[in-house]
This record gives sequence, C-alpha cells and structure tokens, in this order.
Amino acid sequence: MSILAAVEKGHILHQVGSFGLPTAQEAIAKIYEGLLPHQKQFCDDTEHRKLALVCGFGAGKTHGLCAKACILAAKNVGHVSAIFEPTAPMLRDILQRTMNELLEQWEIPYTFRASPLPEYTLHFEEGNHQILLRTILTYQRLRGQNLCAVGFDEADTVGEYDACQAMNMALARLRSGNVQQFFCSTTPEGYGFAFKTFEKEAKEDTSLIRARTADNPFLPDGFIDSLMENYPKQLIEAYLEGRFTNLTTGAVYDRFSREKHVFDGPYDSQEEIIRAGIDFNIGNMSCVIGVRDGEKLVIIDEISKAHDTDALAQEIKRRYPGQRVLIYPDSSGGNRSTNATKTDISILEGYGFTNQSPKSNPPVRDRVSSVQALLENSKGSIRLAISSRCQRLIECLELQSWTENGEPDKQNGYDHMNDALGYMIWREFNPLYMRAGRGTGVRIY
Repeated sequence: MSILAAVEKGHILHQVGSFGLPTAQEAIAKIYEGLLPHQKQFCDDTEHRKLALVCGFGAGKTHGLCAKACILAAKNVGHVSAIFEPTAPMLRDILQRTMNELLEQWEIPYTFRASPLPEYTLHFEEGNHQILLRTILTYQRLRGQNLCAVGFDEADTVGEYDACQAMNMALARLRSGNVQQFFCSTTPEGYGFAFKTFEKEAKEDTSLIRARTADNPFLPDGFIDSLMENYPKQLIEAYLEGRFTNLTTGAVYDRFSREKHVFDGPYDSQEEIIRAGIDFNIGNMSCVIGVRDGEKLVIIDEISKAHDTDALAQEIKRRYPGQRVLIYPDSSGGNRSTNATKTDISILEGYGFTNQSPKSNPPVRDRVSSVQALLENSKGSIRLAISSRCQRLIECLELQSWTENGEPDKQNGYDHMNDALGYMIWREFNPLYMRAGRGTGVRIY
C-alpha cells in the first residue's frame, strides 16, 4: 500500500514528515550513527536465530531493540515483523514513545495505526515493512502470521512459562523474509527466562550480549550513584552489571531485622504531612501510615482489617484529625470499588486525601526492590524505621516468602501490609519513577 493510500484510510495516523523515502541501505546507515558498541553488536548479529541483549538499567536496551527492529525491517522490505512488550502501558509509554522519537531522528518515514491493534509501517524506496505491536499475553494472536522477525522487550519481567511460550510461538512463525530472527532485550530478573534460554540451555543458534549501566556514557550525572543508594547489593549485580543472580531465596524482605528497623515509643517528627500506603481488599483493608524525615521513612502506625474503603478513611480521619494526608493506594482502586458505588480512590479523595498513585502499578519486583533498598541499600544505609505498634506489618515483613515460581507468596495473607508499604515507598523513594513518563508507573530504562 502506498503512503497516500494509507493516509486515505481514515483509521491510519499519518506520521511521515517531510523526509522523502530513503533506500533501505540509507536507513540502515542512519540507524547505526550514534549506537553504543553493545547496541551495534546486537544489531550486527543476524546469524543466530535467538539473540538477547541483557543489560543494566539505563544501558540502552529499548533503544537497541528499536534499532534492531528497524534494521531487520530494512533488510526484509515487503515482509512483516512483530515486537512484544509485557503490558499494554509499557507498549504505549515505552516502546511507542521510543520508536517515534528514533524514527524521526533516523528520518525514516512511517505511518502508525493505533487500532484495532497497534502497528507501524516503515516506508523505504524499495517498499514497505509492517511491524506489529503486541503484549506478551496476546502472543496467540500471531497464529497464522508469517513473520521474518520478532522482538521482545523486558523479557524477564513476565513469568518464565509465558515468556518461553511466546518465544516458541514466535520461532514457529519465522518463515518469511531474508533474515529470520527472534531477539530480545531485558534487565536480568533472577534465573528466569533469559538465563534459561541464553545461558543455561544456550545452543549454537543462541547468543547473549551483555552490557553494564556504566557502558552508556550519556546517562545524567549522578544516575549510577542514585541507583547505588536505592538498591541493595544483591540487586546491583543484576540492575547495574546486567548479571544473573538469585533474587528469590528465603524471605522476600530478607533485609528486615527487628533489631535494625523497629523502635519503641513515640516518634518526634516535625513533618505535618501524613502518608498512607493502602492495599484494597474487601473486609481486610490494609494501611501503613508514615512520615518522611528527609531521605528516611518512619512508619508510625498501621490499620488492618478495615471492612471497606469508607471505614478505612474514617479511621484515618479519627486518628489524624486536621492533618493533610497523602495516599499511596493500589492503582487498580481507580477502576473498582469495595462498596460497589464509587471507585476506591474516588472515595478516599472524597475524604480530602490527596492521591499520589500512578495510573498503573509498578512491576512487583520493582516494588519489592524499593522496599529492600530502604531497609538497607548497597552502601549499608538504613532509611526505614518502623514503630513497634505496627505488629502486623512487622510480622508480614518477617514471614512473606517467595513461591517456586519466583513471585512473592500471596496465599498466607502476609502480602497485604507489605504491598501497602511498597506502593508508598516506590512512589516516594524510587529514583527511577520520574523516568517512567506520563505518570504511568511503568519503568523506562
């Protein structure tokens, strides 16, 4: 389909610009300008059927993935490829935003269709290439497609089973074009999909390229230092060095200690703002209440087993009358209610509380990591204190464990207080939140 024909279809968004049509080789040459060495290595490899770029935060994974996708598009004019993101918000706010910026930078004309399912069409002098955008859990929709390439961003942030199923489906669809390849980029999340596929069970048709956060010289000043301050030592190996390491042994919050983190008696604070992390559950509302003391968070109170959102709000107002309350609830509370009339978040706002939640929750592991970092970061700093009156929170921090699937256990009831704490800490203390863009709560690194 010509560009004009595409534009004349009312459902196509024209986003071509005034560049003219480059040849495929001209586009490839433009893409390579400014790539970092590990990104170039990733893009150069067209021999291995399965290829991974495993990096620390900020090393340029998504940039590298978009570059790879566009180079393969230029090498496969007239064919179709696909890119997966774990979730729809990540697809919209990470991949599309990055792809739009880079296509403009590379002066590659394109059209973008948002619905019924998003897709790009890149326009070259030799013809067009279509790139389908999908979420990981919709990989079954690729059935019947003949593809030349499939990319998978943040592959380790979904379960190993789902990631492997999606990869196997993708490999079965690689049956067209000049270069056929499955490629992914990710930050390592324990011994999951990336480790199993590209290291433990690596075959001759498989290759892994690794990069550290420090391999990107264009990061803002202080970026690495802020990560060092806000992540425990164990995660530094994964999130800065791009190394596989065990993130799921023993207790989820294994850095918690009553001796280090629990204090008796009242806490004398000049902070007038009360902060409340909230997890919604019918008949078992969970809330932790804290104050900031500079870069330290002090949990002074908890509320458990409130019947519904109204009951929780009333109890907060009773305990802290006249004080400004910032709330950090489960973001899903903006879509449903525990009393079937208003949404949970709108109920809380109706009591005068100020909502601080993003549009969607952060990945579970990001939330856990943020709490762990306040318990004790890689430099040995402890920035979380908990009053001894918060007995349920203390119990939950001590007893919640990992499941065999590498997820925090939710079967024994120890998750609710921890989730409430995590929502608050991630939003208030995670240095990467401001990089998430548009208040979505998803990470962009």
